[in-house]
Amino acid sequence: MARPGARAQALEQALEQVGLMPRSLDIMTLVAREPTPFEHTLLYDLDNFRHVICTSPFAAACLIEAIEARWPQLPTGIDFHATGVSTADVLSAGLGVEVSAPAPGSGSASEALLDMPGLQAIKGMRVALVSGEGGRELIEQTLFERGAEVSRLSLYERRLQPPEGEVRELLAQGDFAVLIVTSQEQLEYLDQWCTPATRKRALVVSSQRLATMAGRYHFECVFIAGDATPQTLAKTSAMAWHQAPGIPD
Repeated sequence: MARPGARAQALEQALEQVGLMPRSLDIMTLVAREPTPFEHTLLYDLDNFRHVICTSPFAAACLIEAIEARWPQLPTGIDFHATGVSTADVLSAGLGVEVSAPAPGSGSASEALLDMPGLQAIKGMRVALVSGEGGRELIEQTLFERGAEVSRLSLYERRLQPPEGEVRELLAQGDFAVLIVTSQEQLEYLDQWCTPATRKRALVVSSQRLATMAGRYHFECVFIAGDATPQTLAKTSAMAWHQAPGIPD
């Protein structure tokens, strides 16, 4: 599996519960970064935002830390949103607020978030989008088209490193039952170590968008989980384990 950080631990536990033995490829590290001067200003101006959106649990954790360092009391009148329930749980626990998020199985996280009622009529409203550096721009672009004033807070960066040792050999040899990938960045980066043997194994992805991309990379057996929660990924991986052809013993 390619998932980084604390979310990897939750996924490992879920996979073990369905009878699989997870191994991390350890290709991505999430690192908090110091806000730019502009982002510092945005954080101190948080009480003037109507909506705050977090795109990952690590983004939520970074936002909580940034708020605690600047605000003795959380500003009121802000609606908090998350791209998934895991991110919502982090925000809710850390800030003690209600957080709206798409239900599990709603499809691609960004698209599902943008379909939520609370983010439709937002013309003229200020929105803070909390994320890592880079990544998709769909949320930002769509909210801008709806007339919102969107400010991006990139509070962490993703650092990629090659898979090492045994897991790199297992990947190249196709000596595994299921490969789990939850982002375009992971899939693009991993492709350089994937062989025809790798592409014959079951690949579990979190959305149709990633499945389409996997097809372009010639993966032959792709399973779509529908969302990126550990439980859904684990359930889909167990199904792939039993259904995919040519699974090694």
